[in-house]
Amino acid sequence: MADIFAVEPPLAPDEAELIEPFEPTALAAPRPADPVPVRFAPHRSRTRPAPLLPSEPSLFPWLARRFAPGEATVWVGPSLAVEPVLESLYIGSALARGRISLLEGGNRFRPYRLGELGRAFGLDATEPLRRIRLARAFTAYQTVALVDGWAREVRRHPPTLLVGHDLPALFAADELGTDERDELLRHIARSLRRLLDGLPVPLLLTLGPDGLGRFPGLADEGPRWCDLVAFDRGPRTLRVRSVRDDARLALVPRAPGQRGIEEFGEATSEEVIAWDVPPRRTVRRSRSG
Repeated sequence: MADIFAVEPPLAPDEAELIEPFEPTALAAPRPADPVPVRFAPHRSRTRPAPLLPSEPSLFPWLARRFAPGEATVWVGPSLAVEPVLESLYIGSALARGRISLLEGGNRFRPYRLGELGRAFGLDATEPLRRIRLARAFTAYQTVALVDGWAREVRRHPPTLLVGHDLPALFAADELGTDERDELLRHIARSLRRLLDGLPVPLLLTLGPDGLGRFPGLADEGPRWCDLVAFDRGPRTLRVRSVRDDARLALVPRAPGQRGIEEFGEATSEEVIAWDVPPRRTVRRSRSG
């Protein structure tokens, strides 16, 4: 059975606040006669009651510029590159007093890691978890049912950000035929499009390194896109690129106070931001005498 609950550690099943059980049913949604072409939605002046993410550190405003209400932002890349930034996004949302509705397809949510990150940013360890409502399934059919019920969930508990983490994961794990798998994922893409119609909330979808190849229908039948962001991790550096405006970001280990080479010479299109930096030593060795 799929779970929908407010996340508070520990995540023992008997302590979860179960909102709505369901019985998976066969789906036979017709395919639209005229599929919607892939396109980035034109940016318009929009107002938000509050910022999606804080203004500091600089990673947060860079990420926030890749989101827009009622539109989807897609992150693609290996999980070792995407998921640390995704966890930072959860913390940033908590710092901005936002609320996240998370549909977890990869079953890789780490509540205790979020608690540690929250403390590093001055939050109570439970605060980021209280601000996330998590839905997770254990079969492909349950994933479909949760997406179909997502609109009802957000009406009951309005979020500031929707996150679908690796929704195709269970479709690769379950023994489904190619045609059935593709049609179910196309059904999910159409459901996501209907979900965002008239909903002034951004949607983040994360995919693996295969990107859109794992999610038939997302490009041509899914919601309108705000941006596609590609992640890649190399030795001691995590690189991120926005496809919409070709903005680039490098996350590197940098000691506090150390200046980056991008501050000198001509302007560069790549921002370099310190990331995963150990704290500076604050205690000096004592001397005898």
